[in-house]
Amino acid sequence: MLKMFSTQLTGLFGRVQANEEFAMEDAARLLAQAVAGEGKIYIKGFAEMESVELEATKGQEPMRGASTIDMYEDITEADRVLVVSRFSNDAGAIILAKKLVRRGISFVAISGGVKQRVEGEEDLRDLADVHVDTKLLKGMLPGELGDRFGFPGSMAALFAYHGMKFVFDEILTEYFEEEEL
Repeated sequence: MLKMFSTQLTGLFGRVQANEEFAMEDAARLLAQAVAGEGKIYIKGFAEMESVELEATKGQEPMRGASTIDMYEDITEADRVLVVSRFSNDAGAIILAKKLVRRGISFVAISGGVKQRVEGEEDLRDLADVHVDTKLLKGMLPGELGDRFGFPGSMAALFAYHGMKFVFDEILTEYFEEEEL
């Protein structure tokens, strides 16, 4: 079972890398604008996606300029926000996204882009300045009754986050080296 799960994870990570590379680069550029300027990066993970929030703020290699959202009112137009949710139609993430859009605050979203859109339903892909799709919408392993299990949502989001952060770190290293000259 673990071997099959590992194979499926490798495939998932490969799809994210192949299909979301440009989105991760765009996301990194957008977030780096805050640190290169006068802003901060605020991160909000919904449900199990708090793991990305924790990785970015308290992990071994925290994201430069990142913090959690304590007071929504403290976020300014100079800041950038990273919103992470299981699916692109997550109700809590949509509420936050709409508030950010109303205030003109640029943000990146990481989530699984739902395939079946309900007419009139809002989606992070439409609201975010940049959306990185985790490509994960259902469990990875087949169950005996036709169901699926083994949903590595946090792992997929962390993979996308790290892909984005590598570029983010490169951008800021170059920026601050040039600034010192």
